[in-house]
Amino acid sequence: MAALITVNLWLYGPIARYAGAGEHASHANRNIRLPESATLSDLLAHIDMPTQERGFTFINGKLTATPGNQLDLDTPIKEEDRIALFHLKSMWPMQYRDGAQVSSDLERKTQ
Repeated sequence: MAALITVNLWLYGPIARYAGAGEHASHANRNIRLPESATLSDLLAHIDMPTQERGFTFINGKLTATPGNQLDLDTPIKEEDRIALFHLKSMWPMQYRDGAQVSSDLERKTQ
């Protein structure tokens, strides 16, 4: 049996429903258990969320995807990662506006 990891998932906006939040919830938080070889794509499949519904994505505070630039699907997920997914139509998350770190894949794409 494969070893499992736990990641802390935050969903903002209408996509909160994928974590079991009510229809009108603004956000949801859930700990998810996945095989230790899991990627972000595996996490999305686990919660039955189409990648096209997400806009900004942060893994441990680092921007890994923006609307139209979802280069992070193969990103490995590690134990205790904090993953924040924002709805496709969400504005740039205020807490990350200044000085957000960007993943190397996304940085190459946007240069």
